[in-house]
Amino acid sequence: MDQSVFEQVGQQIDDTTHKATRAASAVADALEDSVLAARRAARDGADAAAELLYNTKRRLQRHPFETVAVTFAAGIAAGAAIGWIMRRKQIQP
Repeated sequence: MDQSVFEQVGQQIDDTTHKATRAASAVADALEDSVLAARRAARDGADAAAELLYNTKRRLQRHPFETVAVTFAAGIAAGAAIGWIMRRKQIQP
């Protein structure tokens, strides 16, 4: 009787160890996949930012007067919007 109880306990320990090892391996694989995905996303984001910067520089070189005019108009519009919001907040108690 004692032998079979010890065998059952030993088998349970072996099963638990095997399950824990598989779970740890699955967690490690998932973590590695997540790190690789994050690196890939960061690299893609850096590439997109570099491409945007390059395209912006090229557009500035091709159309300098239009760029200055649009930037000036956007600044005026943003200033008007901020001024309107600030006046509106001062009127209301």
